[in-house]
Amino acid sequence: MDDQQKVWAPDPANGFKMGSIVDIKTDTITVELFENKKQVTAPYDRVFPAEEDDNKTVNDNCALMYLNEATLLNNIRLRYKKNQIYTYVANILIAVNPYSDMPHLYSKDVIKKYQGKSLGVLPPHVFAIADKAFRDMKVYKQSQAIVVSGESGAGKTESTKYILRYLTESHGSGAGIIEQRIVEANPLLEAFGNAKTMRNNNSSRFGKFVEMHFDNKNTVVGGYVSHYLLEKSRIVGQSKEERNYHVFYRICAGAPEELRKKFHITTPDDYSYLKKGNTQYFTTKETAAKLPDNRKSSQYKKEGGMTDIILDDIKDYKKMEAAIHKLGVTEEEKMDIFRVVAGVLHLGNILMEDCSEDNKGGSMIAAGAERALKLTAELMMVDAEDLRESLTTRIMQTAKGGGRGTLIKVPLRKDQATHARDALAKAIYSTLFDYIVDRVNRCFPFKNSSTYIGVLDIAGFEYFQLNSFEQFCINYCNEKLQQFFNKRVLKEEQELYQREGLGIAHVSYVDNQDTIDMIEVKPGGIMDLLDEESKLPRASNNNFTTNIHTKHKANFRLAVPRKSPLTIHRNVRDDEGFLIRHFAGAVCYQTFQFIEKNNDALHASLECLMQESKHKFIKSLFPGTSSKSIQKLAFISVGSKFKKQLMELMEKLESTGSNFIRCIKPNSKMVDQLFEGGQILNQLQCAGMVSVLNLMQGGYPSRAVFADLYTMYKQYMPKELVRLDPRLFCKALFKALGLDDYDFKFGLTKVFFRPGKFAEFDQLMKSDPENLAFLVKKVKRWLLCTRWKYAQFGTLMVIKLKNKIEYRRKALVKMQSCVRMYVAIKKHRPRYKGLQLVSTLRKQLDEMKKIVNSIKEDKKTKDRLSKDVGEMEKAMDALVKRIKTTMMTRQQIDAAYFDMSNKINNELKEIAKKKAKAEEQERLRKIQEEMELERKKKEEEERKRKKEEEERRKKAEMEAKRKREEEEAKRRAEEERKRQEEERKRIEADRKLQAEKRRQEEEEAKRQAQMEQERRDYEMALRLAQENEAEAMQVERQADTLTRSEQVIAQKQTNLLKRHDLGKWKYAELRDAINTSCEIDLLEACREEFHRRLKVYHAWKVKNKKQNVRNETADQRAPVSVIETAHEQEQMHAPLIPVPGPSPGAAKPAQPAAPPSNEQRYFRVPFVRPSDQHKDPQFKKKGWWYAHFDGPWIARQMEIHPEKQPVLLVAGKDDLQMCELSLDETGLTRKRGAEVLEREFESEWDKNGGRNYLMLAIKNKQARQTYATQKLQS
Repeated sequence: MDDQQKVWAPDPANGFKMGSIVDIKTDTITVELFENKKQVTAPYDRVFPAEEDDNKTVNDNCALMYLNEATLLNNIRLRYKKNQIYTYVANILIAVNPYSDMPHLYSKDVIKKYQGKSLGVLPPHVFAIADKAFRDMKVYKQSQAIVVSGESGAGKTESTKYILRYLTESHGSGAGIIEQRIVEANPLLEAFGNAKTMRNNNSSRFGKFVEMHFDNKNTVVGGYVSHYLLEKSRIVGQSKEERNYHVFYRICAGAPEELRKKFHITTPDDYSYLKKGNTQYFTTKETAAKLPDNRKSSQYKKEGGMTDIILDDIKDYKKMEAAIHKLGVTEEEKMDIFRVVAGVLHLGNILMEDCSEDNKGGSMIAAGAERALKLTAELMMVDAEDLRESLTTRIMQTAKGGGRGTLIKVPLRKDQATHARDALAKAIYSTLFDYIVDRVNRCFPFKNSSTYIGVLDIAGFEYFQLNSFEQFCINYCNEKLQQFFNKRVLKEEQELYQREGLGIAHVSYVDNQDTIDMIEVKPGGIMDLLDEESKLPRASNNNFTTNIHTKHKANFRLAVPRKSPLTIHRNVRDDEGFLIRHFAGAVCYQTFQFIEKNNDALHASLECLMQESKHKFIKSLFPGTSSKSIQKLAFISVGSKFKKQLMELMEKLESTGSNFIRCIKPNSKMVDQLFEGGQILNQLQCAGMVSVLNLMQGGYPSRAVFADLYTMYKQYMPKELVRLDPRLFCKALFKALGLDDYDFKFGLTKVFFRPGKFAEFDQLMKSDPENLAFLVKKVKRWLLCTRWKYAQFGTLMVIKLKNKIEYRRKALVKMQSCVRMYVAIKKHRPRYKGLQLVSTLRKQLDEMKKIVNSIKEDKKTKDRLSKDVGEMEKAMDALVKRIKTTMMTRQQIDAAYFDMSNKINNELKEIAKKKAKAEEQERLRKIQEEMELERKKKEEEERKRKKEEEERRKKAEMEAKRKREEEEAKRRAEEERKRQEEERKRIEADRKLQAEKRRQEEEEAKRQAQMEQERRDYEMALRLAQENEAEAMQVERQADTLTRSEQVIAQKQTNLLKRHDLGKWKYAELRDAINTSCEIDLLEACREEFHRRLKVYHAWKVKNKKQNVRNETADQRAPVSVIETAHEQEQMHAPLIPVPGPSPGAAKPAQPAAPPSNEQRYFRVPFVRPSDQHKDPQFKKKGWWYAHFDGPWIARQMEIHPEKQPVLLVAGKDDLQMCELSLDETGLTRKRGAEVLEREFESEWDKNGGRNYLMLAIKNKQARQTYATQKLQS
């Protein structure tokens, strides 16, 4: 399938194994392994594509073609085989412990090589991170922190030493006294604070934050060491495979005889605090041959010495002594330190037994321990009897009786006396360790410090079969450090991208804030509950444990011990322990010593005894207080003290720039050239490297503020550049340097660089004057060229704009004249028509004047008629003036006209009656004839007027009709509004449906996170079981309690009623059934299942697409518009929970048959390839995508490209490259102009060789039976 693409399939032991895909299903994918041809079925999210070159290695994992956890693990594996133990993930260093000596990696020549070099220029190295921290401190004027993290045995301590060595030798002032002392402090601190554990021969049993301080000239001026949580319980007891602190064995093996005799030092077998654990020394062949028999333990004589590339107890004693001298410690102080160490050893040999003479249940020193008592008293310079009494009794002071009450001696039981002895030993050793750290700090004091580089080395995440208070505190610290890493690298980085508007896709990660809250929050946190219980008069570990389970019973992170995957923990009662699901895995803590270990106080009598010591040094270790009450044992919370120290540490880290080194332990056997992939993968996941890899696919790990760059270059800029905006200057600077737009991105206030572009970034940030002046010169030249180009383009734009303005001006004048003409006509037409009518009346008036003037007989009548005619003429002039000067309506003009006409007619009649003479009869007749003609003319005008009235009536009816139609339109608009309201409600319902879907997706994501947590828990338990030859079991999950909507439940019930169950059919079987089926229902069911699987498979391919490949043609099976339409439809109509495919059980068809008569539809859609859309903005390279759908599914597909051969695909042969969407999902039927005729499709198909291609597929029995194959065969 898919050209046998190489993929990585999950494997418990190796992490991943390579193979090829042989089958796909809706939720799983089947891979055949290359190694043994075994088939592995895994979920899609656990299968990843592999690199084309099996042996390809890169320095930075972000440079891989496929960025996923499988290729990350494989790259680390291949580099580890080549002894390349360092690898980058962007600017984070992954360091794999080689468990072998590699001096060539850390020589002085290598140190010089890495000085001033940016990340990516040279191969990955711890020196590169150290140099980056120094350069960041120098450029940004901000203190830096290097957080070295990893499991116990991953190499954190060695990485810390190499960082300090690099900083002192490369950036110290000639490696002077201060620099040497900072480096020499490590052997002394390791001797007193490191020990052999089951997982690490040189495990730091305390945390330290080493600060190297610099002045304003970036010169080392001093240092400071902060330490956290020394593991005190190791002083008094260890498991069989572990040792106490190194210093005890080094004194026994390497101390000179004079010192041994002075402090009565013998072999580890002779000391109770050593003989319970491993008593072998670390030696080499050379030192083992010189070791006297009187220094060897019985185990050493039987099994020989242990070997380690770093440790040698005999040589390390000499190194410890040398370190003491180099730090300025006097010989007397050195002997005082060894005196205390020896005193602790002898104190452990003071054994207790029940006192038979004491009826109060007291205890006494065993007879065989009297010598140990005397030796301890001698070394501590206290009275032996006082020491005896303080160990076996405790002094209490009553509240009444005298000024301060009566002192009462209370005898201690055997177990109480033993605990008192151990508490004294732990107090002495821990105060000695505090003194050594303080003495180290006094060796390199400083007054003025501008910045510092801090290196954090603290115990890694721990998990054993027996986990106590120390492991709880260590893992709590690692939870805080992991949260800091998530916040600084993942959360703050993504928030910055969002603020700067870079548009980087969100990357999810496991947030462990809930675990931290459960431990430290007040009230109700585990720490708080422990302190509250410790303050009670009768504190009980069982009651403390019960309170934890009661308070946090609903918290997923906490569980009872029987929920542990490790079978040995299932025997622990609920009130004896609790299980926390940490970010790295589940750890079961037994609480039987939690309260005791949380109290850091001594009995007052023992503390007073140490304060009364005659030895000045020992007395100084226990500064006393005169007003101290001895009424009861004081409570000093170790947990609260550690929590306070941790908060101070986190505040320091928050205030500094961050650099991370993730140390990886390659195997649990601590041997070289052994790579346990499963264990390493778990470490990478817990370290957050997979999330970082996902983020860095589109991330920008390096950045610079525009203003900072501008300020750096400002003094070298000419006047014309100083005026530039900082952002514009940076843009000009990058263009002048010829940087590719792909390699950087501009935000709102900063410019960001992609991974691997640190060299370009450092070139910009390099502040030497020659480099800055050269870059400014390039910027100036680029600006001149750019401005000339802009001037040319501006001139062309001005010419085009001038032509456009002239054209629009002419068009505007034409439009104005037409509109004005229309407005004038509409406004004045009734008036000039009225004036025309009045002018006809004036002719009649002139005729009347002639008639009046012709009357000669009756002068009086003539005068009266002349007067009437004159008034009519004035009235007519007034009407004309009124029409001209006022805005009269048509109705008013008509009324005035008819009124004037009637008056004239009446006057004419009166003139006709008055005229009596015969000679006038003929003339009157003629006048009447003319009047008749005039009447007819008036009638004609009246008819025309009525016609106009009719037209006005019709227009009024049309207006009424228009109003009715408008009302109808309003009604329809109201209906449309109601429809839209209903649509809005439907959309709102869909939105609620989507919200419900998102909620269920969040619940599903939470469930997946819990399953991932349980997987990590099981893997960690499996590792622990393998180490201890125990048994681990997978915890059974409870049934899913996710609430499902009625729609999904109904869908599931429908699926259960389906006739054909195809869930376990193979991909090839489905394809064969589609080609050969004779049953219509089965054929449709197979097609649905076939395309459902294709959708899931293509979604997996898109998720795991190639990275770091520029301008490559995207693997598209349909145009972007089609894919987006399908995605939108899926978002709107997808069910709340994916409906599972049918279950197995259907019989397979055997007889072929013709496919059903589906509807045949053909479509054509234009597209532009993603690689061309920016190069060709005018879409001259537009291609065409053709599709033939046989029913709901695609049968033929064709892509016609403008500059290459067409791509032809047919169903059956090319299923994995064809569009997997159904016709309805594509939305093609709703795209205007997308559907074409069959003739048009077939013409293009045949013209591009489709007929021959399909014939060949049919001949080779690769084509699925469709309408096209049937038609071609017939």
